[in-house]
Amino acid sequence: MPDMTAPYTSTRYRPRKKDLHVTFGHYYRVDVFNSTLDKQLHELNSRFNEDAMELLSLSSSLASKEINVDQICLLVEKYYPTDFNDQDITHLRYQLELFNIERSNNTKLSGASTISDLCKSLVDTKKRETYYLVDRVIRLILTLPVSTATTERGFSAMKIFKNRLRNKMSDDYLANSLVIYIEKEIAENFDSESIIDEFKNLKGRRAEL
Repeated sequence: MPDMTAPYTSTRYRPRKKDLHVTFGHYYRVDVFNSTLDKQLHELNSRFNEDAMELLSLSSSLASKEINVDQICLLVEKYYPTDFNDQDITHLRYQLELFNIERSNNTKLSGASTISDLCKSLVDTKKRETYYLVDRVIRLILTLPVSTATTERGFSAMKIFKNRLRNKMSDDYLANSLVIYIEKEIAENFDSESIIDEFKNLKGRRAEL
C-alpha cells in the first residue's frame, strides 16, 4: 500500500511542476473516488427524472421504523390519483397511524427492513386485510422496478424495429411487434397452429388457411 502522504507522480503523463504537491491521498480521493461518484450520479440523474426521484424518496419512508404518514399521503395524492379517491386517502391516513402503533409492538412487522419484506410481513401476520390500503400502496411501489425495466426494454426494442426502412409502419403494428419482441419468452410458448386457428375464427375466409 503506497504512502498516502507521499507525492504522486503519474506514470501516464509527464509530471508538471505544479503537480508536485499532489499526494497519493489527494489523487485517490479527488481524481479517482470523486470522479467515480460524479459518473455514477450523472448516470442516475440521466436514468431517473425528478418525478421518479421524488417518488422513490417519498416511498423510502415505508422502510423506516416509523412511517411518515404525511409523506405517504402526499405520494398517493400526487402519483396514484386513479388508485385512491379522497375517501381512500382519508382512510389510508388512519390506517398508517394505527399501523405505526401496531408495528412498534409486533416483532415481525418491525423486523422488516425493506419494502418487500414489509409486504411479506403483512401477509405472514395476516394483517393484509386489516391494512388493505397500506398493502395497496406497498404493492404499487414494488411494481416500479418492473415498470422502469419494461419501459427501457421498450425503447431499446423500438430502435431495432423502427429503423430507416420501417419508419412508415403504423402505430398499431409497431405496438404489436414490440409486445411480441419484449415478451418473447411468453411468445415462444404459443403454437403457430393455434394462432392460425384464432386468426381464422376472427372472420370468415374464402380460402382455407
